[in-house]
Amino acid sequence: MELLGNDEAVPSDIEFERNIPIAFRIAHQCSLIDSTVKKELHALYDDKQAISKFLRSQNEKINLLLGFMLSQLDDPTQEYQTETFGASSLTFTAKKTFEKGQDIRLKLFLENPPSAIYCYGNVYGCKEENGKYTISVKYTRLQEEDRDVLIRVALHQQQKLLRQNALEKNN
Repeated sequence: MELLGNDEAVPSDIEFERNIPIAFRIAHQCSLIDSTVKKELHALYDDKQAISKFLRSQNEKINLLLGFMLSQLDDPTQEYQTETFGASSLTFTAKKTFEKGQDIRLKLFLENPPSAIYCYGNVYGCKEENGKYTISVKYTRLQEEDRDVLIRVALHQQQKLLRQNALEKNN
C-alpha cells in the first residue's frame, strides 16, 4: 500500500491499463491461464494421472517463480496485513491513522490461488482499537479480470471455513 502524493492523482482507466507494471501483467495472464486450464487438468486427472500430476507440478513451479519475482517488487515498509477483502473493497490494519478520501496504490498478493493484483483505492473508513487502526478501502481502479480473481479467492476462503466448521462440528 502506497499513499499517492499531493501531486499524484488516480489515473484514468486508459492510463491505469498502460501503467500496470510488467510483473503484474504477467501474473494476471498466468492467473487467466490457470483458471482456463484447471478444468482441463481435472478432466485429464481421471484418465491420465501421471500427465495431470506432471502438469500440476509444472504449474506450481511457475507460480512459485512468479511469486518470487513479484516479491522483489515488494517494499517491506509499505507492507500491511489484509483483514478482509472482496470484489469492491478491503480492510487492513495499520499502526497509524489514515484520512478518509486518501487515494492509495495497492499491490495485493494472494496465497491461494497464487495471484498478484495491482490497483488503486480510496480510504473510506478508519477505526482505532487498542492502538491499531482498521483502514477500509474501496477500489477505484481494478481490472475486471482481477475482480473475478478476488471473487474466486473469497469463495475459496469461505469454502475452506465451511469445511473447517463442519469438521469441528463432527468432532
